[in-house]
Amino acid sequence: MIIFEINNSRPYHRFIKNIKLANKNYIMNKITYGIILLCVISVSISTKAKMEATEHIDKIVLGAGCFWGVEKEYALIPGVIDVVSGYADGTGVEPNYKAITQPENKNNPNNHAEVVEITFNKNEIPVDDLIRHFFENHDPTQLNRQGNDVGTQYRSIILTTNKTQEETAKQILADYQLLLSEAGYGDIKTKIKSLDEFYPAEDYHQDYLVKNPNGYCPIHATGIKFNAEKIVKVDNSLLLEGKNIIVIEAENYCPYCEKFKEDVTSVYQGTIPLTFKLANELNGLDIKTPTWATPTILFLENGTEVFAHQGYMAPEEFYQALGVFKLGESEAYTVAFNEGTDAKFCKQYEIFKDTPDGVFVDKLSGAALFDTDDRFDSKSGWLSFTKPVDGAVYELADNSYGMQRIEIRSTSSKIHLGHVFNDGPNGQPRYCINATVLEFKQRESL
Repeated sequence: MIIFEINNSRPYHRFIKNIKLANKNYIMNKITYGIILLCVISVSISTKAKMEATEHIDKIVLGAGCFWGVEKEYALIPGVIDVVSGYADGTGVEPNYKAITQPENKNNPNNHAEVVEITFNKNEIPVDDLIRHFFENHDPTQLNRQGNDVGTQYRSIILTTNKTQEETAKQILADYQLLLSEAGYGDIKTKIKSLDEFYPAEDYHQDYLVKNPNGYCPIHATGIKFNAEKIVKVDNSLLLEGKNIIVIEAENYCPYCEKFKEDVTSVYQGTIPLTFKLANELNGLDIKTPTWATPTILFLENGTEVFAHQGYMAPEEFYQALGVFKLGESEAYTVAFNEGTDAKFCKQYEIFKDTPDGVFVDKLSGAALFDTDDRFDSKSGWLSFTKPVDGAVYELADNSYGMQRIEIRSTSSKIHLGHVFNDGPNGQPRYCINATVLEFKQRESL
C-alpha cells in the first residue's frame, strides 16, 4: 500500500486524490481480472461437463416408406428422445414435399427419400435395437416402394452418422437377409450410406399421425422377426370349403385397418364368414395377391383366391365386391346394383311370403331391414311391408321410365331394395320390396 503525508496544501490534496483513485482502479482491475478468470474456468468446466453429459446422445437417419408411420413407430420406443420427419440423400431436387412428389421425380434415383432423424439415448437403447426395429417394421425387399406408396422417395435406406453405425447396420442386414431367405423372401434392397445432410420436413408433416389419428400410413412388415419364436402353423382347414372373406391386418397399429373395422367389419353380419389374419398365417391357402398392404381383403372360394383388394375399402366398395363374389351374374345382382326388379310372384317371393315370425335382412350385410310383424299381402306379387326397421333404409327420388317414384335402399350396403308407395293398408305406406336381395332369419334364431 502507498502512504503519503497529508497537509493542507491543495496540490497535495489533488495528488493524494489521484493516487487513491489509481489504487482503486488497480484493485478493481484485479477484481475484474479475477472474475473473468473464474468465468473462463467455469465455462471451461461447464463445457466439459456438458460434453460428458451428452456423450450418450446419438442420431441416426432411417427411411422405410412414408415418414408419418415411421416417425410414430420410433417415437413410441423407450430411449428415443426425438423423431423428426424430413428428407435426405437427394441431389438436384429441392428438399421439400412438393418437389419430391412431382411425377418426374417418381423414378428419379437422385430424388430425396422420406426419412426420419432419430435422436436417442445410447444408454437406454443401443443403435442395434433401432436398426433391428427398422428391418422388422417394413419390407426391405421392395425396391423404391412400400405397399401402395411407389416412387424413389419411399426407398429403404439407412443413413449413418458414424462408422460404428455403418458396420452395425451392415451386419444386421446380413443377419436379416438369412431370415428372409429362409422364409422365401428375395434380396434386401436397403441402402446403407453415410448421412450427408438432413432436411426437416414441413411443420404439418411433424407428428402427423398424432394430429391425424386416422391418417394414412400402414406398416408393411414382413412378419419376420429377429430371435422370434418359431411360428406355429395355424389351422386353416375351415377356409378350404365354401366362400370366405379374410382381412389381412397389421401386426402393429394400422390406422386404415382400424378404420375398415369401424366402417365395415364392426357392423357386418353377412352369411359369408369373415376372418382376420396376419400375412404369415395363410398356410394351406392359394393366395396370389401380395399381402404387404394392410388391410388386404381376400375373397376365397374353397381356399383359393377369387378376388383381392389391397388397402382400405369404403363400405360401398366392399359391398360392390361382395355382391360380385356372392351373387355373381344373377337376378339378385341385377336388382341390387342395377336397380332391377324381380319378376312378379318369383320363386323367392313364394318362399318368403309365408315365413314364420322373423326378420328379413340385407343379403350382403346381414343387417335387419323388415320385420314379419309389418308384412302384409298386397297381392301385387312382391313382398310388402308397412314400415322398415328403424334406420335400416333410406329414400331416393326415382324418375326413371317416365315415372315419379321413391326408391328404397339399404343403409348398410347401399343396395337397391324396391320402392315405397302410399297405397298401404289403413292409409299406411306400402314398401314394395324385391325378395331376391333379402335373406330371412327366424325370430328364435336372432
